[in-house]
Order: sequence, then structure tokens, then C-alpha cells
Amino acid sequence: MKPPHGSCRHCNQPSRRAFLADLGLGFTGLALGTMLGADRPARAELHAAPTGQPHVPPKAKSVIWIFLSGGYSHVETFDPKPALNKFAGLTFDKTPFENPVHSPLHRKRFRSVPAEEINVRDVYPIIYPMQVGWQKRGAAGIEVTDWWPHLGRVVDDLCFVRNMWTTDNDHAAENQIHTGRHRLDEPQPSIGSWVHYGLGTMNEDLPRFVVLGGPTRSDTRQSIDSYYLGPQHAGVPLAIDPANPLPFGRRIARQTLEEQREEYELIGKLNGLVGVEYPDDAELRARIRAYELAFRMQTAVPEALDFATETAATRTLYGLDRDSTRVAGQRMLAARRLIERGVRFVQVFPSPYGVWDSHRKLKENHTKLCEQVDLPTAGLIQDLKQRGLLDETIVVFCTEFGRTPGLEQRAGGTDGRDHHPNGFVVWLAGAGLKKGHVHGETDELGYHALGEGHYVTDLHSTVLHLLGIDFRRLEIPGRKRIEMDWGRPIDDILA
Repeated sequence: MKPPHGSCRHCNQPSRRAFLADLGLGFTGLALGTMLGADRPARAELHAAPTGQPHVPPKAKSVIWIFLSGGYSHVETFDPKPALNKFAGLTFDKTPFENPVHSPLHRKRFRSVPAEEINVRDVYPIIYPMQVGWQKRGAAGIEVTDWWPHLGRVVDDLCFVRNMWTTDNDHAAENQIHTGRHRLDEPQPSIGSWVHYGLGTMNEDLPRFVVLGGPTRSDTRQSIDSYYLGPQHAGVPLAIDPANPLPFGRRIARQTLEEQREEYELIGKLNGLVGVEYPDDAELRARIRAYELAFRMQTAVPEALDFATETAATRTLYGLDRDSTRVAGQRMLAARRLIERGVRFVQVFPSPYGVWDSHRKLKENHTKLCEQVDLPTAGLIQDLKQRGLLDETIVVFCTEFGRTPGLEQRAGGTDGRDHHPNGFVVWLAGAGLKKGHVHGETDELGYHALGEGHYVTDLHSTVLHLLGIDFRRLEIPGRKRIEMDWGRPIDDILA
């Protein structure tokens, strides 16, 4: 006969865990405190989790990670290519340059989900001209297109990486740039969750990892998820609404604060009883932690997202007074207020899912979208700088891939570019980074990232390095990681 749940199999006596659980609430606080200690797993002998302290002296305290979903065109943003205009309408093999389709880099880096013989993406041979002008900007003379006049004025505070590459040519690359893994591989924790896992909190009343405007849809939740690190390390989405920033985060009208406090305490005790029996249940630990944090967040989060105390000049700086820039501006301003209050990692999606995906009408699409994001992002850089926060914050501005130098011809296309993982551009700014600097390059047509280039995890490794984290020391026993997962800091961009 099967023994009752919680009983000793051989003596039909209650197990020690069941005994403690049944004995009463008096033991729960002790057991729960031991189990949760600083969010570490109960069985420390199996894995010593991070202490919350950096491995080396950090250059930065916080990260604002700005992601533009859909893939902005690198050649019409921050890596303009005059050769596209000079050879417009010709095929690659009619230029004086090596045909990029025949480059060994194409096979080395590209990983198509469809069979290679039926994949027509990325290899469109007819060169499509740039759809916007460009000029050198700032004292550094960095080439930026005319769609970015406001960022052009702060270019001397930015550091561009023009030789990024990835391996997925479809929009699962949105998850890939955050997790480092192709969609055919085992999912990995996102960069924000690694920061949450590796570093301690700077404000017990706010989450360490906050998401604004995302995840962009259900199948991009990987971009903020934590997987085997435990659900307590995943991003917490917040809405820019001080009255209701977190779903189900408000106290019901008929309940007093003291009544709610007692309710949460009872829930905590009941969860703790179950925790004695299941000390390795990561979801239970996360639930207990979430209840504790949710109670404290009721006051802290609405205050952080309330712009009433911001001056008219600050509101204008972020574009809150314009319809076209208000949404992105609110998210950028909220990001500044959150890191100002001790949030470690703020992941900002200033635009909805996939809107930068310009298979058609690239000029119309990018003209509109750049206007929405340019001023608020430049405002964020200026505001962080004038408050002294840029000296302790990393700002990352990125997308999942670039756009093809060739005209997309599928379905008779005449005015767009397809997805392009072979070379694209991101930029960073802030603590520990060079200013007014360009690192790396793509070829004359913007097709391949030259040299070794940088896979997306080099970006992760750079951010973690600046935060004082040795990525390899965060390895989880029993979880196999490959060399590409770790990445390498981009040394040339470090101040």
C-alpha cells in the first residue's frame, strides 16, 4: 500500500518536513527565512547563488535597454552607405566590390530555418538606394542620416557598434538578441534576468527588472523571461498609468491598508507551510517573493510613474507635448525615473511589435517611426547627462537585425528591404563607454559585418562587464551552455 503523502515509506511515520508543516505556524517563519535567504535556493550545497555583489568594481549601476521591434534599416539610420546610391539598380556582381552573397561569411554566420535551396531572403541582388540623406555630425564627425536630427545633436555622447550580426533571419531574432540563442536551440534567460540574478537590489520597494511597452506579444516573452534562473528573476511589465501601473496591483476600495497587510501576512504563512514541504519549488519561492514585493510596490510604483513633479521643460525635452512622440517619451521618462529610484534594468519598447519591419514603403515607414523615437531618445540622453545619471547608467539602443542592401522583390516589391542578420548597427552610451566613437564596420554595401564582428552575446557580455559581473561565474550547474552564449566584452568601446 502506498504511504500517505508526507509519510516515511518504511515506518509509516510522518516525514520531518510534514511534521514541521503540520506542527503549526510557529516554525514557518524560521523555515521560510532559511529557505528564501536573499532569494537563494534552499539547498546551498547544490549551488551557491550570487551574493548580489559584483565580481569586480563596476563602472555602472543600472541599464536602460531600448529595443526597436521589427529591424530598423542600418544603412538608413547609423551606418549610411553612399555606394548604394552610386550603384543603385545594378546587381552585386556589376560593382567593383566582391559579391557579398558569395562571401564565406554568409555561410559561416547564417542559419536559416527553411532549407537553404528555397531560402530567397537576404540575397536580393538588385541594389536599392538609400531613401534619406545623411551628414557627419558632432565634433566626432559621425555619419548619421537625416531622420535622426535630435540624436545627431548628442552624437558625441554615443558609441556606435557597426559590425553586429546574428543568425536568425526572421523575427524570432527579437528573442535572440535578448537571450543569445537561435529559435532552434534551447531557450536561455534574457539579459535583463541575468542582471537581476547576478546583482542585488538597490530599492526593496521596486522590482530590479522592469519592462515598459513589452513584451511586444506573447511569442516574444522570451525577451524578458528567466527560464531556469527562476520566475522571480523575470521582467515585470508596468504600464505608464500611475492609477493602475500593474494589473491587479491596487487595493480594492472597501479594504483598508491594515486589512490588506493582514491578508498578505496570512498568505505568506500559508505559502510558507507549503514551502517547508517543497523547499526546491522555484515557482513557490517566486510567488512568496511576489506577494511581499506587490504589497510594497503599491506605493512605490505609482510614485515612480507619476510625472506630476516633472517640469514643463523636462516634459518638452522628452516630447510629451507632441502627439507623435508622447508614447515613446513617456516610456523614456519613466525609465529615467525608475533607474533614478534604484531599478537595475529597464527594458523599453518605444514602438509596438514589428512596426520597423519595412518590407514595403520603407521611406514612409521609417520617416514616421524615426520621428516618434528620435526626440524622446535624445531627450533621455540629455536628461541623464544633466542629472549626472549618465555616469552610472548604460543606455543600449538596438534592434534584432538590419535590412537588406538589395531591393526586396518578393510579391513584386518595389520600395522596401527584407530582414538582414549579416550586419547591422547598435549604439550605447553612458558609464564606462567611449564617447563619440565608432567601432567596426560593414562592407561598402552594408551587407556583411567585417572581421570577426560581434554576435549578440558580445553586447550582453559588454553590459555585464560594465556592471562588474563575470558572465562565466553565473553558470548554473547542470545547465549546458555553449561558448557563444558567453560572448566577449567589446574592448574597443570601453573607456
